[in-house]
Amino acid sequence: MRSLLPRRRHRRAVAAPVLAAALAAAAGCADVQGLRDDGDLGTVHAPQTLWKDIRPSPPGPGEQPGAAAVVPGLPKAAGRSMRDVNALAVVRADITAATRQDGGTGRLVDPRAVRRLALCTQAVDGGPDCPVRPPVLHDVTGDGRDELITAVDIDGRTSELRVYTVRDDGSVTRILSRRGVLEGVEVAAEHLALREPTSNPKQVSVSDYVWNPRTGAMDLAELTLDDCPALKAGSTKCPAIRG
Repeated sequence: MRSLLPRRRHRRAVAAPVLAAALAAAAGCADVQGLRDDGDLGTVHAPQTLWKDIRPSPPGPGEQPGAAAVVPGLPKAAGRSMRDVNALAVVRADITAATRQDGGTGRLVDPRAVRRLALCTQAVDGGPDCPVRPPVLHDVTGDGRDELITAVDIDGRTSELRVYTVRDDGSVTRILSRRGVLEGVEVAAEHLALREPTSNPKQVSVSDYVWNPRTGAMDLAELTLDDCPALKAGSTKCPAIRG
């Protein structure tokens, strides 16, 4: 994987090659027969900042998608575990509350999500047309109790990923919400990784979320690029990876 986040420990390692390249450009290139002039190697330009006087407004109260939030309208979970909670009821309550809170702007949830949830029946699994993915129980907070991981598929491509936990007082709390094109969702120990397509058909982005007890939410810990698995002959896209 190649990290998209700058890492300070790399600076010292690249200093020597950059210095050597600068000296070579200034003095010409050396080979076994001596110095030779390669001509003008061009000018190095500093990055140009676009629209530096324009800044986005900060999110209003409750408008930060990744923030933890108690799901309203649900009874307390007696066993303090998502195993004792109806997963579909949790998703319904959360999506309904988020839609009402953001007024249909899409800041917190895709405006089509409520309409999609209307396809779910009263069956335990929501019925054959329900867009809610089968719930997965996995401990991502490290407290020994399982969290609920699920997603609402919106249009065959976009999905609303949700992760829920139960607080000590029994309240069901959303600790991660993420809208994206889920090529794959992976869990390992207290990590949850999302694989999403990029503009390069040979690479996917991988967002690694880790539990942060200070914020009470799953925070983005690392963002990297990963090469697609071996592409099939004639294929130009990453094969879908099921979570």
